[in-house]
Amino acid sequence: MQTVFSVAVDALAYGMVLFVISIGLSVTMGLMRVVNLAHGAFAMIGGYIASYAVRDLGLGYAAAVLIAVFGTVLIAIPIERLLYRRIYGSPELTQVLMTIGITFCIIGIANYVFGPTLKTIPLPAELQGSVDLGFRSIATHRIFAIACGLAVALGLWYLIERTGFGVKLRAAVDDAAMAAALGVRTDVVYAVSFAIGIGLAAFGGVVGAELLPVEPYYALRYMVTFLVVVSVGGAGSIPGALLACLVLGGIDTTGRYLWPEFGEFFFYAAVIAIICVFPRGLAGRAR
Repeated sequence: MQTVFSVAVDALAYGMVLFVISIGLSVTMGLMRVVNLAHGAFAMIGGYIASYAVRDLGLGYAAAVLIAVFGTVLIAIPIERLLYRRIYGSPELTQVLMTIGITFCIIGIANYVFGPTLKTIPLPAELQGSVDLGFRSIATHRIFAIACGLAVALGLWYLIERTGFGVKLRAAVDDAAMAAALGVRTDVVYAVSFAIGIGLAAFGGVVGAELLPVEPYYALRYMVTFLVVVSVGGAGSIPGALLACLVLGGIDTTGRYLWPEFGEFFFYAAVIAIICVFPRGLAGRAR
């Protein structure tokens, strides 16, 4: 019984970390129609900035998270203006080649600046240890990761579905030319959406550093995992991405606990099965 509970908690925490990082990619792919393979690289940047802020500058964890998110967004804004705007509306192959090139450039810079070693982000005392539930204890960081995932899901849903910005974003996605004719600054909408996606990636890179360690090849190591979450959930769907993360996180964690010698076999077997049954993803929409 205790083993089942531990697996369930670890699976939920892992799924929520995947969600926080991947939902930004789901937004850019599903709403902005951009295949951004460099998304994991920005999560890596956030992790590096937070690690440097805590370990070298001596800042607190909360301050490091804020600096990591805003610092990564500030790095991404000129990249969006100079490079990404050139591929909006371009064929998918052009987007893939451009963003994979950006990924390798960021990896090279990370190796040069921070070195080839793994970087840790020390947790504050509040997130260390565990919470005793009476029948079982839960690691405090796992609870924190789960809470962050739920907060991101609710906040992003409210932003897209219940605010004026969300209306403008959905209008620009459905018909950019008509939205622009009605006075919507589509370039600003896309830039803000891109910044939100990058900020979430950086946030997830920091929060999930205990589960997805930060190292120079982070962007390549988890690139396929983030793409899989978007594909299984359905690009642009927040509930779909959340459901995909919970399902795949549960399958992957359970498989690693019970049959570690199989590695990621069960994870990708589940992906194949789900895509065969739901070609557009669990909550995907027809284009």
